[in-house]
Amino acid sequence: MNREQALQLAKEIIQLDLLRDELWEQLIAMSGSRAHEILRSVQNGCIELPNEHNVCKVS
Repeated sequence: MNREQALQLAKEIIQLDLLRDELWEQLIAMSGSRAHEILRSVQNGCIELPNEHNVCKVS
């Protein structure tokens, strides 16, 4: 990997990080104190999404 590619990847990572922060703020605004729980549940496959089977239930 050359220097230019490395710099481009670094810039893309920064852009993704900024987008992640923006999306996190939106999730907090929509779900309040349950935002972290919802994020982890989706990450762990515990919330049923359309056309998917859920592995566990979130109460």
